[in-house]
Amino acid sequence: MTTKVAVVTASDSGIGKQCALQLARKGFTLGVTWHSDEQGARQTVQELNSLGCQAQAIQLDLSHLPQGAQALETLIQRLGRIDVLVNNAGRMTKSSVLDVTLDDWRETFCVDVEGALLCSQIAARHMIQQGEGGRIINITSVHEHTPLPQASAYTAAKHALGGLTKSLALELVDHNILVNAVAPGAIATAMNNLKDDDVQPGSLPNVPMARPGKTEEIAGLVVWLCSDDASYVTGQSMIVDGGFMLVNPQYLTQKQG
Repeated sequence: MTTKVAVVTASDSGIGKQCALQLARKGFTLGVTWHSDEQGARQTVQELNSLGCQAQAIQLDLSHLPQGAQALETLIQRLGRIDVLVNNAGRMTKSSVLDVTLDDWRETFCVDVEGALLCSQIAARHMIQQGEGGRIINITSVHEHTPLPQASAYTAAKHALGGLTKSLALELVDHNILVNAVAPGAIATAMNNLKDDDVQPGSLPNVPMARPGKTEEIAGLVVWLCSDDASYVTGQSMIVDGGFMLVNPQYLTQKQG
């Protein structure tokens, strides 16, 4: 029986790393990518190896396209195949809609949308050639569905990635390639200056569940979407946000501030 291969972009830390670890526990061989934290990627590979998982890492720079995306092609060649792609790499900066520069806007779209497109194309072509279907999971954000104040480029890019998810799902379904998005809310990651150990009840009172989410809580859904149990799910965006979307407190906080 052929061992399935998953590639998780930006798996040097945070959600991406946790996705890689949980997929390894399900028996996948892993491809790890990193942009600037090579040491973090090496640590991920070491942890994967300790689970008995074969893993390889490569630098993937989606800010320079199309050349940067070719690292994924190299990684797939090294691994021998690809069955799952998790597009987790992303970029976020905050700036008002009146102040955001065109360069900043373009770089955000380059990484968050165009990079995901090119990686999906590369992975899907291999999956089609293999003839056994596959899964593509795009990590978007609750801001695929509701604006993040003072972050118009990020908001627009995540909305675009949500639309790309639906288009990929429709066009690839005949090849049994299922494409879905996972849309996290506030998760305990370095970007939010939090670790999973910092998640305490009551620590985020403006969200109904009153705490940030753990990376495991995102990765668990990603792994399910890669399983046989999710074989009738495609084109969906699954929100994991502790109830944030029910109240979206950020707009009111912005107004009160």
